Amino acid sequence: MAINKKVVASIEARMTSSRLPGKVLMEAIDGKPMLQFMVERVKRAKLVDEIVVATTINKADDCVVNLCEKMGIKYFRGSENDVLQRVLEAHTFFNSNLIVELTGDCPLIDPNIIDKVIQVYLNNSFDYVSNSHLRSYPDGLDVQIFSKNILKEISEKKLTEEDREHVSLYIYRSGEYNLGYVKAEGELFWPELRITLDDKGDYEIIKNIITYFYPKKGFDFSALDIVRYLRNNEYLLDLNKDARVKTIQYQKLA
Repeated sequence: MAINKKVVASIEARMTSSRLPGKVLMEAIDGKPMLQFMVERVKRAKLVDEIVVATTINKADDCVVNLCEKMGIKYFRGSENDVLQRVLEAHTFFNSNLIVELTGDCPLIDPNIIDKVIQVYLNNSFDYVSNSHLRSYPDGLDVQIFSKNILKEISEKKLTEEDREHVSLYIYRSGEYNLGYVKAEGELFWPELRITLDDKGDYEIIKNIITYFYPKKGFDFSALDIVRYLRNNEYLLDLNKDARVKTIQYQKLA
């Protein structure tokens, strides 16, 4: 790892989701909420120095803070709508150098994929690396990395409301930065698969996956395990077939 580069993974999490309110604290298994399940998986990433939950000053998110305190995980409270500013302030407060941006709707995030994206960034001279601005992995395994300095630079520009809501959007839409991406290979190439947590159907499929694997492997089942399980049980895809797909301009299939 590059010397003196503090790599901090921040998880954006709030209770006031418009489509599935309270989703980050919905039960994953055995009383453990989805956010806790995600944090435990992120902890297994070898190249992450620290984890921070970036939540909001809204009183509704007091329960997110309570969970962080219970787990001994650092947190930061900032703007509810200006997510870019919230994330920047969180990483400024915790003195990060490199930001690994994660969102709370990815409880099945794979720590090996997190490490892979970080490694590509560290081994090259890209300004930004992700596995999501060009979609090849299933939706729900999204990892992005960039420097805090770049986010600070962007925050001082004249940005759209969408830029403020989607933290890294300006980086990959503007054409001003050198982008790298990690493409899924083999069985993991399934860009149409949706294992992100955004509505009730998503919750049902994610809950099914966790219920199947957790008794066997705890937090340590992989993205490949998930893909193979769903290939062998394709009827489960009906659980979220009617989910409203999030569309972010400039995000494309690889």
